[in-house]
Amino acid sequence: MRILVTGSTGHLGEAIMRRLATTGHEAIGADLLPGPFTHHVGTLVDREFVRACMAGIDAVIHAATLHKPHVATHSRQDFIDTNITGTLNVLEEAVAHDVGRVVCTSTTSAFGEALTPPPGEPAAWITEAVAPVPKNIYGLTKTAAEDLCYLFHRKHQLDCIVLRTSRFFPEQDDSREIREAFSDGNAKANEYLFRRVDIEDAADAHLLAVERARQIGFGKYIISATTPFRPDDLKALRGSAADVLRLRVSEFEEEYARRGWRMFESIDRVYVNEKARAALGWRPKYDFRRIIGQLQAGEEPGSDLARAIGSKGYHSERFAEGPYPTE
Repeated sequence: MRILVTGSTGHLGEAIMRRLATTGHEAIGADLLPGPFTHHVGTLVDREFVRACMAGIDAVIHAATLHKPHVATHSRQDFIDTNITGTLNVLEEAVAHDVGRVVCTSTTSAFGEALTPPPGEPAAWITEAVAPVPKNIYGLTKTAAEDLCYLFHRKHQLDCIVLRTSRFFPEQDDSREIREAFSDGNAKANEYLFRRVDIEDAADAHLLAVERARQIGFGKYIISATTPFRPDDLKALRGSAADVLRLRVSEFEEEYARRGWRMFESIDRVYVNEKARAALGWRPKYDFRRIIGQLQAGEEPGSDLARAIGSKGYHSERFAEGPYPTE
């Protein structure tokens, strides 16, 4: 297949382009910014640009987006233009060019307020059945883009798969409290328990979604590392996450002690990837146990692909407070 990848200069887009290079598919990259994996430079808001990119394409992986880190630096209109109008242009031109399938990258941030239960309540068990409650323009525009995918599937029989990816960025946490209390490696290792995915696993999920789109038709899936936690852990996770972890992955304790690391005191949500594994045949390689094993072996945690891509940042300028400004 000839596959168009939007956002090919970004973290995930580059990962997908690199993975496609190992397959028999031809990958064509499109992005607002130039890069070594980008063939077409322009904005998806420009319908003529999208039309030119779509010629001869068999499938689209639509990863281009404005992200949560842009909320404080871009207008709401920018988000609507890029995340909604850009997605609409991709879908309409896919139909016009008889492109059979579209995989659209979304985000677990779309769940919004549903991710944080009130104090005293158990942690949230986040599956695809949880209704999103967007809490900012980013989440709102991503859920709107998801709905556009469903509309085009229903009205035009376009096979569309939506992948709600959890965190994969290598930049420091945007929370000052987390940055001051935990080393970066410690915080990211903790997140593999409930809200992080390695970028290699995320890219592989997108490639599988392209392959399975015809069979599925339309589907939404959470893409996050496989958690060791269970539904009956949720109440205890809000009070003492470390106690629960000792029951589920006891080998973490010695390695954490050796490094002077700590588990988060409380975990408020757990992303569940069971549906993606069942429907896509996805087998993520990097979970908390794998990360602990790499640390024990003296290896840098995560995939070689993540290290090859490195840190790109989300802004051209640097900020005094954190990796990016927050609302």
